[in-house]
Amino acid sequence: MNFNILIVEDQKEISSIVVKYLIKESYNTFVAENGFEALELFSRQSFHLVLLDVMMPGIDGFEVLKEIRNISEVPVIMLTAREAETDRIKGFDFGADDYVVKPFSPRELVRRIKVVFRRLYNETDEIVLQVENLKLYTKSMKLQKDGEYINITSTEFQLLHTFIKNKGLVLSREQLIEKSFGYDYDGFDRNIDTYIKRLRQKIEDNPKKPKYLVTKYGVGYIFGGM
Repeated sequence: MNFNILIVEDQKEISSIVVKYLIKESYNTFVAENGFEALELFSRQSFHLVLLDVMMPGIDGFEVLKEIRNISEVPVIMLTAREAETDRIKGFDFGADDYVVKPFSPRELVRRIKVVFRRLYNETDEIVLQVENLKLYTKSMKLQKDGEYINITSTEFQLLHTFIKNKGLVLSREQLIEKSFGYDYDGFDRNIDTYIKRLRQKIEDNPKKPKYLVTKYGVGYIFGGM
């Protein structure tokens, strides 16, 4: 299957590198240098994924995402130099599937794209990991709690998958990064704390007194579900 990817990025030095890596993976690439051009392209071409810069002239990425979500559920990965948690949460609230902070590793970006495509388009055997009232679906990257589906990003999926596979083991931030995202991860290790905070809001009955994602102060975290 030939995947069409729309890259919305006003910095040509960044978009050209991304295009180079995506072409190596045999993806069809389309580039828009601003939000207006992106929406015009989106209106006349079918896409399987959008890479969307936040800071752009004219209309920013958040506004473009809102317009896209009015007509489509196509997966969107936000690209941004803004690291504030409030900005990331804003993107997720508007319907982003993932967030990549600049400067980023093109290889990690490709890996994240492949995760999304495996979740949405590939046909592989589903494996369900269950811990008490939680079910994690490894093919579709879906999460259930008490039988109800909970929205989860690809980053959160990878992290939760690592925790469940290493249940009962204390994992440092560095180990979580290596096992979840690989050696090419360019984010800060403190980003893990933000991801875990979001996961607690989704899976814990009381996020302030977690029973699953338990902090081991000075060491790291342990998945406490038994």
